[in-house]
Amino acid sequence: GGMQPNSDIKRRNRALIAFTLLTGARDSAIASMKLKHVDVVEESVFQFAREARAKFSKTLITYFFPVNDEIPQIVDDWVKYLREEKLWSHDDPLFPASNVVLDKNTYHFTVEGLNREDWSTATPI
Repeated sequence: GGMQPNSDIKRRNRALIAFTLLTGARDSAIASMKLKHVDVVEESVFQFAREARAKFSKTLITYFFPVNDEIPQIVDDWVKYLREEKLWSHDDPLFPASNVVLDKNTYHFTVEGLNREDWSTATPI
């Protein structure tokens, strides 16, 4: 059984905030990160110049800031959730965009769960 779509988004947002606290990465780099870029065991992040939109396009390895154990755990749980429950692969986005769908009854756009695309820009973050 999958989680409710909206709680997916809440979890993603929590993980996104935790990840930003841990890495201090720029939002444009975070927006383009894939699952393969994060090593939760080593608590490190690879920002490949040609893949992540990193400043000056250089490859960086950064380590999580030493904060309490709870914050890395949020990121760890999120990565596990995407890999084990959603069965996403290395090349899927670490922080997928929200899936916006047209509600047929109201003709309003609503956010339903996650989309396997990364944010096209960092604006929503």
